[in-house]
This record gives sequence, C-alpha cells and structure tokens, in this order.
Amino acid sequence: MDEELRSLTQRLRHEAGAAASFSYERLVSTGDLDELADVLVAPEQQLWARELAAFRLGLAGDRRSFEALVLLLNHRDPQRCASAAHALARLGDPRTARAAAALATNELRVAYALHPVRLLVELRAPESVPALITTLARRFRPHDPYRRVAVACVEGLGVLGDERARPVLNEALAHPTLAQAAAGALKRLPAQRAPRE
Repeated sequence: MDEELRSLTQRLRHEAGAAASFSYERLVSTGDLDELADVLVAPEQQLWARELAAFRLGLAGDRRSFEALVLLLNHRDPQRCASAAHALARLGDPRTARAAAALATNELRVAYALHPVRLLVELRAPESVPALITTLARRFRPHDPYRRVAVACVEGLGVLGDERARPVLNEALAHPTLAQAAAGALKRLPAQRAPRE
C-alpha cells in the first residue's frame, strides 16, 4: 500500500468513527471508480468520505477527482493539504500546475501555500519557477510571518535549478532566516558564464 494512502486511511478511520465504519470500509476496499466518483457529487457527504474518494481516484489517475483535490490542497488542515498534493502529483491532470500556481501566489491564502509550493516543485511544470519566484519575492516584507513558505520556495528553486531564480535567491541572502537555504539553492543553479571581453 502507498505510504501516504496508509497514513490517510488511518487518519480518516479515526475521523469517521465507529458509527460510519461500514461506509468507511466500503470506500477503502471498493475497486469501482464510479462508486468513488459518486461520493464526490452526492449531497450531504462527510468531508472524510469526500477526501478518501478523491484521494483514491487521484492515485488511480481518474480526473473526476481534480476539483475536490484542489479544494483540499487549499484546506486549513495541513494533513489534508499534504494528502491532496500527493494525489494531485500522481493524477496527471494538465490543469494541476496552473491550479497549484494560483494557490501558491494568492496572498489572501498564503497561510496555506506551503503544500501548493511543494507540489509545484514536484511537478516541474512551466508554471513552477515563475510562481515560486513571485511567492518568494512577497515574503521579503519586514516581519513576514510565513517563513516556512519562504524557505520552501527557496529550497524548491534550488531543486528546479532554473537560472531565472538567481536574482530573487540573491535577494534572499540578505534575510537571516533565508540566507543559509538561499546559499544552498544558488549552488544548485547552473554555473554563470564569464562575460566575454
């Protein structure tokens, strides 16, 4: 079993509780993707049921899970965000990177941007580097409370190794909480060519 799926099923089993144990076991064990997809559109479904159905569909590459997973990626519960990011990375939907970039760069939701940022790094999509640069540049404000998001952007830009990140990473060197990560990320960028005389 996928390690992330194991963690999710343990968490959601507890959340569902004894009263919903039959419904829970059915969603965990069914191989019918249509049955899982029905959970996403049925009225009055519990959040744990929708999350479990969306996650399993995502791992199966079923794009009917896309909207539900994007909503969960932007949830206030970090565990739900992490599970959604894991499933979205495996879904293979071409809309995923654009959605993750929109969430990562939405200043009204920056408190929940950590997992969209990490997903963008994993996807290595055309949207990834510009979104991380934008999000990181906004974290340079004095007393910005979203240090974890900033560090994730810095580290992610190092992983992606794109030369376009050099200016914003150089700027990050001036911020004590980011300097070490920025130095490491800069070392991972392509070596700069010496200017011709």
